[in-house]
Amino acid sequence: MSKKSNIIVSVNDQNIERSLRQLKKKLEREGVVRDMKRISYFEAKSQKRRKRLMRAIKQNWMRMASHNLI
Repeated sequence: MSKKSNIIVSVNDQNIERSLRQLKKKLEREGVVRDMKRISYFEAKSQKRRKRLMRAIKQNWMRMASHNLI
């Protein structure tokens, strides 16, 4: 499980929408939504391995593209 952290967003009376966007962005950066999706349903070990492999392949492609190797 990931570390627990406190997410604080100050809310002004006129800027509720802005504060909500800030909260959503902070939740996304902390990975709260990703963790909730990951633990909300069962995922087989083979699926976890496959996801990890696909993520590694994608990262390698991105790294190669950034160094103009492809």
